[in-house]
Amino acid sequence: MTRGTMKHVIIYWSRYGNGKRIVEQLSKALGEKGDEVILLSTDEADPTSLPEADIYTFSSPTEMMNVQKNMRKFMKKLGGMEGKTYGIINTHQMESKNWLPKMEKMLDKKGMTKKAELDILIGKEAKAADGLREGWERKVEEFADRLIHK
Repeated sequence: MTRGTMKHVIIYWSRYGNGKRIVEQLSKALGEKGDEVILLSTDEADPTSLPEADIYTFSSPTEMMNVQKNMRKFMKKLGGMEGKTYGIINTHQMESKNWLPKMEKMLDKKGMTKKAELDILIGKEAKAADGLREGWERKVEEFADRLIHK
């Protein structure tokens, strides 16, 4: 049995470009599997009127010990997402803590259901899009597989 084409909307915020590299890789991986992908930054998307999709993915860095403020504001304004499925990605520099649970809580309040999550630890000195550690592409591929399989 073949899997039908899925439609994905990926919303991200990235300061230094590491998060953007991750979602671009995710978009490529999903496209190679035959899926349709719309990739938007929080500045490009309207949280009250997102395009229809099978799965929504939200990617945000941790800043100031929290989910980055632009993404927090975006998630709080989300409308019409009841019953929708999501994936979440968090990039950060803390060995022992990520903010995936906070992202999950915010989206669960919108009536959404989590499908998959991805935690990406970046280098301590990352001030450009060069902070991703070895093996990040494989992690993104595995995340893509979790998004599309039951």
